[in-house]
Amino acid sequence: MDPAIPPDGPSGPGPSDSGPSGPGPSDSGPSGPGPSLPMGPAYPATLDIERADHVANWRPLVHWLLIIPQAIVLSVLGVVAEVVSFIAWFVILFTGKLPEGLIGLQCLYIRYSNRVAAYAMFRREEYPPFTFETVAPDPGDDRGVRTDLAPETEGRNRLTTAFRFILVIPHYIVLAVLGIALLFVVIAAFFIVLFTGNWPEGLRRFAVGYLRWSTRVAAYHLLLVDEYPPFSLE
Repeated sequence: MDPAIPPDGPSGPGPSDSGPSGPGPSDSGPSGPGPSLPMGPAYPATLDIERADHVANWRPLVHWLLIIPQAIVLSVLGVVAEVVSFIAWFVILFTGKLPEGLIGLQCLYIRYSNRVAAYAMFRREEYPPFTFETVAPDPGDDRGVRTDLAPETEGRNRLTTAFRFILVIPHYIVLAVLGIALLFVVIAAFFIVLFTGNWPEGLRRFAVGYLRWSTRVAAYHLLLVDEYPPFSLE
């Protein structure tokens, strides 16, 4: 199952949907321009999406079409990421380590999927770049969507690795249910943005929360980390 399907604004400094570390005021800091959006639980996989004050009204009408090339690339990366995770599964079981060479592609896939999702849901206006940096910290080549990962290479838990594909099932069940709700959120946002040019705050928080959750689950599923992800939209 694809972990992140499944968001803005100009690439310059601006408000953000998470994290006080962004280049400008954010929803999560006390200086934010609107209701605060608290940081999620500390986890070695984080997502920060820049929040625009306004999105061009016509964006919802074309993003579904413009995203097709990116979706094709993402599909290919997803297949490769699953193959790499299968290899990593055996390596960790036998050595207790995750080789550096198996980390980069997984980080690239998670980061790329978040960028595609952010654009597909017209959460931002800049077209996602066709860049393929295989590094864990976000390289900063897309300032609108930042995904930082902290993979664990040494002392890996062989037991949880052995049953990883079972342990992750509860999360995917919950994400599937929330994904249905997200579909209705995006449909509602489609019409609201079409007429007002703004994502409503409550819908925005839910959409970003869903992507944060799926980011943590993806990192766990693809064997980048051993810490079990929290059941949280924060």
